[in-house]
Order: sequence, then structure tokens, then C-alpha cells
Amino acid sequence: MNRNHFLKSLLAAAAVAGIVGTPALAQDKPLVAVAMPTKASARWIDDGDNMVKQLKAKGYRTDLQYADDDIPNQLAQIENMVTKGAKVLVIASIDGTTLSDVLQKAADKGVKVIAYDRLIKGSKNVDYYATFDNFQVGVLQAQYIETALGLKQGKGPFNIELFGGSPDDNNAFFFYNGAMSVLKPYIDSGKLVVRSKQLGMDKVSTLRWDGAVAQARMDNLLSAFYTNSHVDAVLSPYDGLSIGIISSLKGVGYGSGQSPMPVVTGQDAEVPSIKSILKKEQTSTVFKDTRELAKVTVNMVDALMAGKQPEVNDTKTYDNGVKVVPAYLLKPVTVDAANWKPVLVESGYYKESQIR
Repeated sequence: MNRNHFLKSLLAAAAVAGIVGTPALAQDKPLVAVAMPTKASARWIDDGDNMVKQLKAKGYRTDLQYADDDIPNQLAQIENMVTKGAKVLVIASIDGTTLSDVLQKAADKGVKVIAYDRLIKGSKNVDYYATFDNFQVGVLQAQYIETALGLKQGKGPFNIELFGGSPDDNNAFFFYNGAMSVLKPYIDSGKLVVRSKQLGMDKVSTLRWDGAVAQARMDNLLSAFYTNSHVDAVLSPYDGLSIGIISSLKGVGYGSGQSPMPVVTGQDAEVPSIKSILKKEQTSTVFKDTRELAKVTVNMVDALMAGKQPEVNDTKTYDNGVKVVPAYLLKPVTVDAANWKPVLVESGYYKESQIR
């Protein structure tokens, strides 16, 4: 008798739980899968965290995967996401040219694809692109060099060396071309001198954005071209490269009283680089608020799931070789010792204790 009473109670409790749970189930939204390239850079960790936080706040189920900068790993992860039933794939690709087959499989199942920060090349199955104005990132980096050296006022000549990002990342070319739109006139006029004569992404790129590769290249440049002269500026497109470049410079005495640090740019406002800026080593960085990028991307997901067209502000720039991918571009911001606190701390992006 007791056993029957217990079973009835259990069934009654389950029924109540079912009734209580029904509204939540009705609100359940589909699975959105997020494929990120690596945890080696703090910014990608922030991107992933922001995406998941904002998607979950809107009721979506999420699957976040990091691929350790391994292309086959990312392909396998994306295939698995499609198999799991994801309705939208948000992909920050390692190599934007390698995904055509897996994206065709996704398209065959009606899965929508948003390229996140990095353009996916060579596939018609890329629906939208959420990113920052990558050409403008390079412009901001170069303008910082222009201002710091007084090039507009006719000062010079100054020695500069150029670094590019990873050649398999479409953004790297936009960064470089944006920077060169500002710097090339000064190089042509002789106000900026590239002593190594290494110009163009075929010569200055840094595979996988690897800081150790940038450091080794800077070592070689300094020993080959700067034993009796001073490098006055280094165009670096990313903070992780900047830290490697600065380590190389310090290794041969830059940053001492006799040999001041050159102007060194960067991008992503990573904590080690903000600390470096406050130590007067790195000079500036370009901040891209990943919270805003996540917000734009989640709005795209919402629109797609509602059968609407997502908001875009660029329908011309990002040709992936098969189609022009409609994009939403966010504005990047230069950060240096003068404005780091209002931009990064007062906005809530970092706590001051993370930097001080």
C-alpha cells in the first residue's frame, strides 16, 4: 500500500513538474553552434564567452568549440555541429578557404552560416559576415605612426619595418592594405625608409599570427639591417606579434636611455599589451569590442530564425571569390596610454585590477 502511495505521489510530482516545465519547453530555441579558431589568443576566449552569454540570454542552446588552430580539427567540429542539428553556424575560421565541403553539407540541411570576424572564402554557402572595419584597423595603426613621428609636419626620414598577419586569414590583407594606404606615400617620398626592403604580404606575413615567428623575424631584421642604425617604427597588426617584436627589440638594448623604443602598434587590446603600453614599450593598440560583435551576430541569428533579413551596412566589400557576402562592420578604436581607462575600464570591458 505504501509503495503504491509512493508511486502515485511520484507520478503526481512528475505531472506537476511537467506542467511547470511546459512554458520553458515551448520557449526553447534551436541550437546555435559557435566554431572558434584557438584559445591561444585571449580575444577569441572573450569572443566565445560573449557569444554564448548573449545567445543563452535569448534562449538559444549553444555548442562552443575551439579548434587549437588545427584545420582538420575545426572541420571535424563543424561536421559534428551539423550532425547535432545546429540551425545556425557561427564560424571564425582558421583558414577561410578550407570549409567549402562541410558548408555544402550544412546548406543541404538548411543550416545558415554566419562568418564571424574572418571571411570564409570560396563558398557560396556563407549567408552573412559580422566583423569590424578591417581596412580601418590598418588605417588607425598607420595614422598612429604618422602622428607619433610627425610625418604630416614633414619630419623624417625615419626607419620603419612592416609586419603582416597570417596569410590564410583574409583580414590580414585588409589590415595591411589599410595601413599602406597611409604609409605608402611616405615610403615613396623617402620620409619612411624600409631598410630591409621587405614590403608586401608575401614578404611580411606571419603564419598563424605567431608571436614567436614575429620575434624571430625581428631578430633577423635587427641583425641584418640595424646594427648601425635605429628602427623608429614597427607596424604590427596584432598584440601577440607586438609582444614578440618588443621582446626582440629589448634583447638588443631598445628601451634603454641610449636607444628609445620605436613606435610599435598592435590590435585587440589584450591585457599583456595594455600593461606594455603603460610601461612605455608598446605604443598603441586597436580595440575591437567583442561584446558589440557578439550582439550584432546574435541579432543576425534572431533575424534568420524569424525568417527575416539581418541588418547589414556593407554589401560591396567582402567578395569571397564566389559571392559578395553581406556584412555588418563595426568601428575599431585606437587605445594608448592616454585613453585606455575610459575605453577599456569605464566601459566594463576590463577591471582595472586586471591591468594594474
